[in-house]
Amino acid sequence: MGGDTRRAGSVGERELQERYGTAIRAGAFYREQVLDHLNEAMRRFIGHMEMVFVATADAEGNCDCSLRAGPPGFVRAVDDRTLAYPEYRGNGVMASQGNIVENGHVGLFFADFLDSTIGLHVNGHARIAESDDFLGRPELPQEVRDDIAVPGGRHPERWVLVEVDEAYLHCSKHVPLLAKRDKTIAWGTDDPRLKGGDYFGASASRRGTRLGG
Repeated sequence: MGGDTRRAGSVGERELQERYGTAIRAGAFYREQVLDHLNEAMRRFIGHMEMVFVATADAEGNCDCSLRAGPPGFVRAVDDRTLAYPEYRGNGVMASQGNIVENGHVGLFFADFLDSTIGLHVNGHARIAESDDFLGRPELPQEVRDDIAVPGGRHPERWVLVEVDEAYLHCSKHVPLLAKRDKTIAWGTDDPRLKGGDYFGASASRRGTRLGG
């Protein structure tokens, strides 16, 4: 895309564009904004991000969207067609990684809430790599091979590698402009209070639900 016409939107997209009369507008967006790789401006944008939303689905199409965060630039552009982001110690559920094992399709969304209010979509195919295997690859640039340790010395347990299928802008007009405030982050903690506790009262609501109790 962006000159490569191998995929000008999904079948569903094109069906709705015809139904609602947006095909011309959508075609212009595909031609002008959608790339099958990460250009320099996109890689630079990603290098400043402290969080990314990760959308996955299992083999049956059951979806999950999760947040990943880390120091600025914790998501690395290995090259113009490959992204890598670290997986730190979490709650042990591994919902996103479990979906990737079944179904490699992923959608990443980056948003700059603090300055430009621009967003960037990156869709592609993901696979999981053990940290030592990934960082030990001799072809990686040095800045990518440098491990990312969050404060407190927590290192990634593994990495997710995303082969880019498409990358495109999310316009800024409805993205809120926010102010960053200081927060003490307890990286890797198991303290329930610091993790949010039972904020939504889920433990008392489980009984009688389809998940069991």
